[in-house]
Amino acid sequence: MTRILADLPDEDIKWLDALAAEQGKSRASILREAVSAYRAEAPKDWLDIGFGAWARDGVTIDPHEYDRQRRAEWTRPWDDDYDEVRVESPEYFTEEDDRERAHYVALTRKTAADTQSDPE
Repeated sequence: MTRILADLPDEDIKWLDALAAEQGKSRASILREAVSAYRAEAPKDWLDIGFGAWARDGVTIDPHEYDRQRRAEWTRPWDDDYDEVRVESPEYFTEEDDRERAHYVALTRKTAADTQSDPE
């Protein structure tokens, strides 16, 4: 058995000592039991446990549709792929989005033209 040195807050040490006295055990014995209990409860393989969680919990959504919705939700009028996403998912865009896009494109063109015509 390997011996370890661990730093614990004073309040935890007081609690641990009281528990050990109450159970008639050593502090080390209580800590060994706690580690054993924690290991038993800890997931064996977090990937296996998480994989398929939505299906197990009754969530029925097409993953491709979900991805399409999230992509449209996070696409902004100034994003390079706005037009592509807008064509792919028109139901998630409003006229206001299109106005903002037109404003952004016009502003970008104006800035580019000003930069080219400015001889500095």
